Amino acid sequence: MHDLHVADQIFRLVLAEAEKNRLKKVAQINIELGLIEEHGANVEPENLKFNIVMLSRGTIAEAADVVVNSVAGNAWKLVSISGE
Repeated sequence: MHDLHVADQIFRLVLAEAEKNRLKKVAQINIELGLIEEHGANVEPENLKFNIVMLSRGTIAEAADVVVNSVAGNAWKLVSISGE
């Protein structure tokens, strides 16, 4: 469940970027994920992806392809979103 906090932060940013770019649908979300510890456990890429998909239900990002790439460091970054 610790991954949900990070997923929520990222998803809020996705929605803000989509609004800023006037997207009606988000097709892809690209994220870089370093080693992040949240509530005593590491945030795992597959769990982060699962939680973002869960949060996207019923939104303009529902069915978006979520790509999480592991990188060095201890932070996450929303690299890009695309859509129409």
